[in-house]
Amino acid sequence: MLELPALGWQSIVIFVVFALSLLIATYCTYAERVIAAFLQDRVGPDRAGPYGLLQPLADAVKMFTKEEFFPGGANKVLFVVGPCLAMITALMSSAVIPFGNTMSFGNNAFFLQGIEVNIGMLWIFGVVSLGVYGVMIGGWASNNKFSLLGAIRAASQNISYELAMGMSLIAVLMISGTLSLREITLQQSVAGEWQMWNIVKQPIGFLIFLVCAFAETNRTPFDLPECETELVGGYHTEYSSMKLGLYLFSEYVNIFVVSAVMSVLYFGGFNFPFQYELRDWFINSQSWELNSAQNLITLLGTVGLFLKIFAFIFFFMWIRWTLPRFRYDQLMRLGWTILIPLAVFNIVLTGALILFGVI
Repeated sequence: MLELPALGWQSIVIFVVFALSLLIATYCTYAERVIAAFLQDRVGPDRAGPYGLLQPLADAVKMFTKEEFFPGGANKVLFVVGPCLAMITALMSSAVIPFGNTMSFGNNAFFLQGIEVNIGMLWIFGVVSLGVYGVMIGGWASNNKFSLLGAIRAASQNISYELAMGMSLIAVLMISGTLSLREITLQQSVAGEWQMWNIVKQPIGFLIFLVCAFAETNRTPFDLPECETELVGGYHTEYSSMKLGLYLFSEYVNIFVVSAVMSVLYFGGFNFPFQYELRDWFINSQSWELNSAQNLITLLGTVGLFLKIFAFIFFFMWIRWTLPRFRYDQLMRLGWTILIPLAVFNIVLTGALILFGVI
């Protein structure tokens, strides 16, 4: 066994998390086309490689080789900074997500998580909030009224729905008493019982968070910032080449991250039913060492978490090709007059249930 210090193992985990975020976001573009074709009863991508599996590579080659275009009167520095900022903030948000429990090799033990901090959820909210600057800067620097309108829409939409999303999260924090995503995950595992998952305790909070996730990622039916029927192409109208690719790519990274966050907060994260019973069976019946049995359970938990994430990603794409786009006034009315009051009610209800010892 290769002997590495704990920092070395953690560095490998950080690299793998970063690479997985990029890989999954890359093939989300392929999955989007396949799911769209299935729902619309047509043939999807089938030219680039077997079953079209090389389509993301073909898209990347196309993006990298297209002409670099700067519109007249645009601020060239900010025009480049905008998509870069959107991509960087999207990737940074995956750093605190626990993709698995503890792995042990010899005397070394490490988390399957980029960084473990006790303000993990606050980190994600802070980084995601910065992401709107990428959209705003790109829209303003384009020197295009349609782009600017799309950027203003994106900013107001994100601010509005971050309020309801944050308030839905408060109820989870009231139950768990921590901002650490690892601690929230571990609290949902008591003797392997899935009934301890927060979705059972917080169904209203989950629905609010789910709706807000669609708005935060600018996905249909909340994709008003890039509404082609009103704003040509929205905030990225003037973009081409890989700068456009970064905007489109950051959307899929955000979908991956928000799917992982929902899986961790409400569906037990890397926990799965009967995990402790399975571990004990390996130890008692198969004479495995404790570390080996725990490592296997950790890997199975990681696989389970990714299955939950992929289910959410499929749901995002299913909704896109099923529901029509809202009007902008309907979007704002839903956020301010329905979701925020419902989130306040959920906080009060959760407080009452905690006070009377129900949860």
